[in-house]
Amino acid sequence: MILHPGTNMSHKVFFIINHVKLLLIHVFFLLCACAPSGREGMDEAKFSNYWYQGKAEVNVFDLQQSRYGEVRPGKAVMIFVTEDFSKSKQVKLDDPEQHSSDAQKVLKLNMTREFVTGVYPYHTMLSVFTPIYEDAVAPKLSASVTEWCGQSFTQLNFKNGKYTAQQFSYFESEGDQEQQLDAQTEEELFTLIRLNPDLVPLGNVILIPSLIFQRFSHHPLQVEQASLSRKAIGSDQAELNIAYIEIGRKVSIRYQQQFPYEITGFTETWTNEKGEQEVTTATRTSLQLLAYWQQNGKIFEPLRKELGL
Repeated sequence: MILHPGTNMSHKVFFIINHVKLLLIHVFFLLCACAPSGREGMDEAKFSNYWYQGKAEVNVFDLQQSRYGEVRPGKAVMIFVTEDFSKSKQVKLDDPEQHSSDAQKVLKLNMTREFVTGVYPYHTMLSVFTPIYEDAVAPKLSASVTEWCGQSFTQLNFKNGKYTAQQFSYFESEGDQEQQLDAQTEEELFTLIRLNPDLVPLGNVILIPSLIFQRFSHHPLQVEQASLSRKAIGSDQAELNIAYIEIGRKVSIRYQQQFPYEITGFTETWTNEKGEQEVTTATRTSLQLLAYWQQNGKIFEPLRKELGL
């Protein structure tokens, strides 16, 4: 911008304002060009409108859990929500605005199962954190199992191209172990479906089997060969099928084929060491979008009945 000596003050102000406007417009388009657009195949507009409402998606399932050779009725809950995750510490950021360079948007799945075996109850919880905008595996997974005999906990952290797995258990043979695992995890397939089912790899792959299954079966935590396939099953639904080649485990995950790709149920089949087939099924019965962390007063307890809990 060049101002000639004869230019009056009002013209100078006019030129300066317009020059600033042009600069701001330029910066705006640069920021838009650099803004995250999601993984390949994700519709950013649809995703943002649904997942950035400040609410979590709470799904409740009727659970028929096979345990100790019998099927036990119970409840499973899947809670999907987006949050800011620390890339360096691999924990939820308390103040992402102050640590924007370390912040990573993730889709989190918290999944619980509750059922009773005879006189005593089982409680399990799984957490999966999947990057929304980066084509990368989940930086962290954790799983816990608690029952009257004791408790166990497993955590996987992705560092230097592999998972570091830590196991803690009241069982002597399974307690206080650490190892390296180089594969994708079975349980992240749930969150990948929610982002876009096309992100799920098909064919022969290497997987880390479910951390909950590993605790229930006492199978060593290690990578396994698996075959993944999917098929349409009607009513705008599809099914992802996982078949492990060596350990006698099969998993089917049912979901809606249109965004937001809701999970409607799953089936787990395992042929145990005795040659007996154990089948666990979960069928969704309700879904609500809730800011549940703000609904912890007694006044909100009727929501549990609405959810079927």
